[in-house]
Amino acid sequence: MDTGNHSMVTDFVLMGLTDQPELQLPLFLLFLQIYIISMVGNVGLLLLIRISSQLHTPMYYFLSNLSFIDLCYSSVITPKMLVSFVAGKNIISYSGCLTQFFFFCTFGIADCYMLTAMAYDRYVAICSPLIYNSAMSQNICFLIVAGVYTMGVFGAITHTSGLARLSFCGNNVISHYFCDISPLLKLSCSSTYISELLVMLLVVINSLVTTLPILISYAFILSNILKIHSAKGRSKAFSTCGSHLASVAVLYGSIIFMYCQPESTSNITQQKVSSVIYTTVIPMLNPWIYSLRNKDVKDALRKIRKDWRVSWCK
Repeated sequence: MDTGNHSMVTDFVLMGLTDQPELQLPLFLLFLQIYIISMVGNVGLLLLIRISSQLHTPMYYFLSNLSFIDLCYSSVITPKMLVSFVAGKNIISYSGCLTQFFFFCTFGIADCYMLTAMAYDRYVAICSPLIYNSAMSQNICFLIVAGVYTMGVFGAITHTSGLARLSFCGNNVISHYFCDISPLLKLSCSSTYISELLVMLLVVINSLVTTLPILISYAFILSNILKIHSAKGRSKAFSTCGSHLASVAVLYGSIIFMYCQPESTSNITQQKVSSVIYTTVIPMLNPWIYSLRNKDVKDALRKIRKDWRVSWCK
């Protein structure tokens, strides 16, 4: 069988979240609101970190990149999903589908690696504070962030190349609201063995490379915090990690819910729900988690508001 990229399908039809007409408008309004909140939150956090000198530290440098990734991640998926609620047929071209999948992979993988970089930053800050400035210098932070995006692009190229080699010559209806790899593999009329093997291999590698450093970092952080005799000191140390831990818990919780279910209970509805959490809800939650739980961010926001009031009064 020819496994080259000789696809007879020129476009795909995205089924969307639901086929029930009475739910289309409420869901459109809901996800439009989520998208707007996500854009406002992430752009606002990016601008705040940019203009506030007290937030020009490695921790907030990583956070600004996390906001940028969430901003792009949500924009790759949500606008096309919104179309499915108001259009009779949500059609996406073959090349458009691969492009969406490429950027979905890029920012999805980069998101996990950025959280890992942030865990390492907290580890150095709490466990080795005396060498923090040298260990997390501007050049090192830049190299870490460059590595995060490189891993995202590399993973996306690998996944997309495996998908592009498949042929699609029959059914073109994707039972999802975006071009994810699982429903696309089911539509292929060529052998998907190599692509499935590649997906499994990359998922395992990326999962281990991102989760193990986070677990190890927090094991050392917890051990170090427990050695602090002052309750106030322990509380302060924990508070610097709280927002990051919340983001990690939400992201990996949704991934575990999606990929670690028994096969008998797994269905497309559950996959869509899990996908909604990590493609639309998490990018909305992250900036608010870091804003509402972070004293430095709240102090910077108050200072900017105060400066604006003073300038207006003049």
